[in-house]
This record gives sequence, structure tokens and C-alpha cells, in this order.
Amino acid sequence: MKTNMGPQDKTIRIIIAVIIAVLFFTKVISGTLAIVLLVVAGIFILTSLIGFCPLYSILGVNTCKKKATNH
Repeated sequence: MKTNMGPQDKTIRIIIAVIIAVLFFTKVISGTLAIVLLVVAGIFILTSLIGFCPLYSILGVNTCKKKATNH
């Protein structure tokens, strides 16, 4: 797996996951919506930690800055 997520993308995903968790634990969201959003939050955390998003690779998106190479 090649990293395809930049630091800003990772930070945004983690912030969204934390917001979802707070909404769940404060009982603002519940039921099926809460379960779906918790799954999404888990995916956001996992992809942020590994720096790879499978959906990005399918769509050809890369938010990670390319490293300059000297040839």
C-alpha cells in the first residue's frame, strides 16, 4: 500500500470521527444512524492511522504531497 493521504486529510478525518463519537456518547445521535456513523468514524480513524484510503486509490485521488526526487 502506498500512502495516498496527506496530513491535512488525516487531521480532518480524525476531527470528524471525534465529533461523531461525542455526538454518540452524549446521545445526540442514536439508533441506526449512530451505528452507521460509528462505522464511518472507525474507518476514518483506521485510514488516518495507516495513511491509505482504498476509495482514494479507486478514484485516483492522492492528497499526499509527492516527495521531490533528485535524478
